[in-house]
Amino acid sequence: MMVEILRSIGIPEPMMYWFLPVTSLVVMAVIAVVAYCICHKVLAVGVRRVVSQTKASWDDELFNDRLLAAVSHLLPPIALTVVAPWFLETYPDLLYPIEKALSVYTVMMSVHLVNVFLTSLYGIYQHKEELKSHPLKGLLQTLKLITICIGVIIIISLLINKNPVIILSGLGASAAILMLVFKDTIMGLVSGIQLSANDMVRPGDWIAAPKYGVNGTVKEITLTTVKVQNWDMTIVTVPPYSLISDSFQNWRGMQESGGRRVKRSLNFDMNTVRFCTEEEIKKLKASGWIEECEAATDGRYVNLHLFRQYVVRYLSKHPGVNQGMLSMVRQLQPTPEGLPVELYFFTATTAWVKYESIQAEVFDHLLAVVHEFGLKVFQTPAGTDLHNLKS
Repeated sequence: MMVEILRSIGIPEPMMYWFLPVTSLVVMAVIAVVAYCICHKVLAVGVRRVVSQTKASWDDELFNDRLLAAVSHLLPPIALTVVAPWFLETYPDLLYPIEKALSVYTVMMSVHLVNVFLTSLYGIYQHKEELKSHPLKGLLQTLKLITICIGVIIIISLLINKNPVIILSGLGASAAILMLVFKDTIMGLVSGIQLSANDMVRPGDWIAAPKYGVNGTVKEITLTTVKVQNWDMTIVTVPPYSLISDSFQNWRGMQESGGRRVKRSLNFDMNTVRFCTEEEIKKLKASGWIEECEAATDGRYVNLHLFRQYVVRYLSKHPGVNQGMLSMVRQLQPTPEGLPVELYFFTATTAWVKYESIQAEVFDHLLAVVHEFGLKVFQTPAGTDLHNLKS
């Protein structure tokens, strides 16, 4: 076809030998540029206008600039693959490498388009509240890796003129070497699927794994790493299979329950535990520290018993204590450091700063009020105590 066109415009036969392929290549280049411009300047602009006029938001994320640009780069090699035999039919030695190059480029652009499409889908699902907490990034990376592997196999088969099935069978023979090379990737893939399927960890969870120096919030879960930001603002990355093979603590249940546990003890000097006198009882009643119904079974009053009853009543009225969860004050086994009285309750918040504030407020109050009951908190003698004793 090109020969007839060149003859019709008066090109001499001796010049045909070099003029024809050059002209064909120039025309093919023009076709590629025109195809790209039509797709990039016309079709892409039209798609953007249609997408911008819809009420849905998912199409804005799906048909983004990267996806439209990938489509624009894919159409020119497809167009050239169709028209190349028309222009270079008389030059098979030139047509063959050009077709190979176009085929390889088409596969590469197709792989790029699929990966961009997967990234767009990931962006859409990231905006859905029910899926935001799931570790989808590892799945995205797995799909991208599979797409790239398929593309590489197809490109190799095109270059060596072999069936892709033959290449896959050859890879099967070297599976042991591949498993050794891609050990971390394969283990990360399997572990990521287990983490997701069993809902063991999500982005935003507070996890603790002392063996790996992990104690903070999960920021990202990928194919090969779990990225955690510790409370000291350092970043720790651990392989997903480490969380599968070893134990770790996930605080998500505490965060979702709406209450965080406080379990602390006050150690009392056992020499100060005694029966209260009538005068002390009248004083405690007048001050509002005890109520009429708080006498022991034998009718007498033990100051530690009265104190425990007071703490129970204090916790039941404290606005920072979660009243819908377990709350108790119990006496533990005596120790050489005194008699422990443990407070077990849950705060009404899981925020760390507020939790510490409520806990400190409760024990500040109890330490200040304990002397009203004639009790003393046990404390190992300090250097000043020994100095005063010597004096």
